[in-house]
Amino acid sequence: MKRKNFTKVCLAVTSFVWSPIAFLTSAARSVRASKGFKVDSGKDRFDKAISPIEGDTFFTKISTKDTDGDMYVFESTRLKEGGPAHHIHFDQDEWWYVLQGQFLIKIGDTTYEAKAGDSIFGPRMIPHSFSKVGEGVAKLLIIFQPAGKMEELFKKLSEGVDKNMSEEEQNKFREQHGVKIVGPRIRPLK
Repeated sequence: MKRKNFTKVCLAVTSFVWSPIAFLTSAARSVRASKGFKVDSGKDRFDKAISPIEGDTFFTKISTKDTDGDMYVFESTRLKEGGPAHHIHFDQDEWWYVLQGQFLIKIGDTTYEAKAGDSIFGPRMIPHSFSKVGEGVAKLLIIFQPAGKMEELFKKLSEGVDKNMSEEEQNKFREQHGVKIVGPRIRPLK
């Protein structure tokens, strides 16, 4: 077989073999919402708010299922002061928008005081944490981009899967979902 013909045959075979694979791969990944939707104030996208942390309720506004894993958006309503330990996300950027109340949000070594209308961005792999401060209800709109396994993590925590785990097992569980604890919770500024 001549070189030109050999090259043409190879290209044709490659094209024939890869076309269905490429189609099936993109079809399997493409589970994005096919139309817009509305989530009412105080409601959850699936009418089932979750509480992964005591005193905190998450109302999903945009699910990872809606965006093929590109983004996860939820409203966090906090009753108690405090928040999560200082941690990193391996693959997600995180953005907070304060809807009500006051928070301390620490990104790296900088701690911001945030009130209603303020927003703060935390890049992936940079240690961060937040804490509700003061009396009353406080609310945050939180976005993870890309979503990764954050929604799945919060659902599992809400179900109590970590309750009987050792600290080492909890750390491994979090890391399997793209999160690593790297320090203590924020202490209120004096």
